Order: sequence, then C-alpha cells, then structure tokens
Amino acid sequence: MNTRLGLAFPPSLPPERIRPVLEAAVEAGLDEVWFSEDCFKSGGVSAVASALAWTEGTGLAVGAGLLPVPLRNVAATAMEAATLERLHPGRFRLCIGHGVQPWMQMTGAAVGSPLTLLREYAVALRGLLAGERVTADGRCVRLDGVELDHPPKQPLPVHVGAAGPRTLRLAGEVGDGTALALGFDSDGILKACATTRETGGARHPVSAPVMIATGDRARQRLDSEPAAYGMQPGLGVAGGPDDLAEAFGQLGRGGLNSVIAQPTGDDPDLDGLVRMLGRDVRPTLAAA
Repeated sequence: MNTRLGLAFPPSLPPERIRPVLEAAVEAGLDEVWFSEDCFKSGGVSAVASALAWTEGTGLAVGAGLLPVPLRNVAATAMEAATLERLHPGRFRLCIGHGVQPWMQMTGAAVGSPLTLLREYAVALRGLLAGERVTADGRCVRLDGVELDHPPKQPLPVHVGAAGPRTLRLAGEVGDGTALALGFDSDGILKACATTRETGGARHPVSAPVMIATGDRARQRLDSEPAAYGMQPGLGVAGGPDDLAEAFGQLGRGGLNSVIAQPTGDDPDLDGLVRMLGRDVRPTLAAA
C-alpha cells in the first residue's frame, strides 16, 4: 500500500499563516493539506478556497475536514463543494461530521440525534453532488426537489468524520471514505479502521490525524495540546524524523490509507517541520 502523507493546519494559528505553511507543504511534496472548522477559529470553506487558489498548478490536494453538519444547510454545502471541485478539478477533498457537541450547543445548532442528522445529510449531499434532483423529508434534513445547476463534472467523494463505533460504522455505510477524529492512539486507529470497514468493505479508504512534535520540549508540547480538545495527554508522536517515519509506517502497514500529521500550534519552526516531513518521512511512508 502506498500510504499518503498529509498535514493538518493547526487550527489555533491565525489565517495569515496559511500561505507560508502551504508553500512549505508544496516544497516538501506532501500529498494533501487539511483545514478543520473548529469553533470559533477560521472558516473551513474560505481557508480551503484560498489554499486551492494559492497552490494552483501543483499536485497538492486540499481538504475541508471536517465541516460540522449542524452549522450548514446541506444544499449550501453542496453548492460550495461543487464550486470548489469545478474550479479545481480533482484537488478538493470534502469531509463532513457531527462537530463537537458542546460547540454545536453554543451556536444553537445542536440536534437531538447527531447520528440521524449525519446519515440524512450524507445521503442528501451525495445525491446533490451526483447531479440528482433530491427530495428528502427526514427527521433533520428536508429538501423539496433541489438540484444543483452546476454539479461536479466528475465524482466528488464525501468523506465522513467519525470517532465512536456507531459513527464509524455509519461512515462506512454512507461515506466514500472515513476520516478519524483526533484522540486515537496507534492501536485505536487500526481498530477504528477495522470497525468502519465492517460496513464500508475492505477497500474503504480511511485517514487519521496524528499529533506530532519535534525538537525542544517535544513531549511536553505534545502533551499540552490535547487539553484544548478535551483529550488525555500521551497521544501522538514526539521525536525526530526516524520516530515519525516508524510510527507512520506502522499505521500504513496496518491498513491506514492517509496519515495526516498535525503539529502543535506552538511549534517553534512549523515551516521547517513541514519540509522535514517531506524530506525525511514521506519517502519511508510511501514504501510502507
């Protein structure tokens, strides 16, 4: 398996840092860069649109991962996604998910059954992006003969973000791929791959973010990062290029399709870290 190596732009960084990080990612030869839509940081769609425009002519894929479905009407998401795909064919990656429930409650967008919303939303979104006229009268998603004037000219896969076992199985069922949430250790990532493939099949693609830190106080910096996400310390990989290559290689050999490296927001040399990933880690991972 040729495992892809991507980068998650640290959501704690301001949007003006996006362009230099992208330039480093292109120079490093990374396969993809992902932007989250964590509340209340930067907008995911606007970040992705800018990133795709700034990297025009490169092979870099740019992902929105994930867009929290309670915050957006499914028709609006379909219009945005179709536009990005038509403007940048084959380079846009789309991922949707529950969103963090306390944040959804803060915005007044939380629903009684996040699983129901995600199921109905994914089915409707895939139909709209396939150019279908969609009518839906679900518990959460309601559409009356909605059809995009300008759907994607080629299929645009819809990836579904997941963490718990029920959502992992749902992602395998209704998604074209699964993007794991932060919070898994290496064993947990591989177990989650197996769970989502129970419904998605053996070839169902799975990506996972892995928090990383190198250099001075790497472990300390890494252990302080999960607190912002309500997770326990001890996750991720701290060390040098060999440590990252070994950890990522094990995940690739275990069946993970894409490893998405997520640096800490306080990395002292983020651009240098990105270049190191391409120079010293990606060649090893490509052979995993």
